[in-house]
Amino acid sequence: MAALAALIALAAYATIMLRGSQGIHALQAKRAQIRALEEENANLSRAIAEKKQRIDRLLHDPNTQELEIRKRTKMQRQGDTQFVLPDAHNPS
Repeated sequence: MAALAALIALAAYATIMLRGSQGIHALQAKRAQIRALEEENANLSRAIAEKKQRIDRLLHDPNTQELEIRKRTKMQRQGDTQFVLPDAHNPS
């Protein structure tokens, strides 16, 4: 009889622990959170690698340097033609 009572108590305890705040649902939520953070980490790692490549190009490639300077200063080479298109959102 004592063994049966202990078995029932153990089953009740297991049920409470599996359904409680530290149970299966919490475990699934934490696994989903881990997956989301791993994906975010991978995206950030890719972004860092892309930025490092851009920095490397800006440091070592004169053509990239020139394009960046011209873009920031809004200047163009002598002989280049600039086309100005009308604003599509603001028709006259």
